[in-house]
Amino acid sequence: MAGDDAARDPGRADPRVRPGRPADADRIRELQSHLRQPSPDLLKYGLAVGAARVSVADGRVVGYLLPVDGPNRRGVHVAELVVAPAFRREGRGRALLRAAVADADGPVTLQTHPDNDAALALYESLDFEVVERRPGAYADGDALVLRRDPDA
Repeated sequence: MAGDDAARDPGRADPRVRPGRPADADRIRELQSHLRQPSPDLLKYGLAVGAARVSVADGRVVGYLLPVDGPNRRGVHVAELVVAPAFRREGRGRALLRAAVADADGPVTLQTHPDNDAALALYESLDFEVVERRPGAYADGDALVLRRDPDA
């Protein structure tokens, strides 16, 4: 399948990934239920400015990534990344992250729970490195901040 080839080849864009649209908002809000701390306002902004990226299966949004540019620094922070459980382990999260890295003008950072082994394995496979631990960042514990520098 072409999408699987793109997921393995970092030089190719994944055809399952496209810019998010305001019409995707309801489905993305459903996906936000999988997050520890979703931000509906940030999602609304990300869709309005065209920053969000979505993963699509049979015309339906099954995952999304919401990057946020820092106003006073280069790079981007991945504020939200979700793939619906039925579509995980298909390279969708990897494709969304690759799109964010390709679009970034500097380092890419993100945050995850230290117990999220699947996410950590994905991030580390894409050359993200843990750079900080934030005690009490989540209601149920700490967060790890990971960073991927350009040309990593």
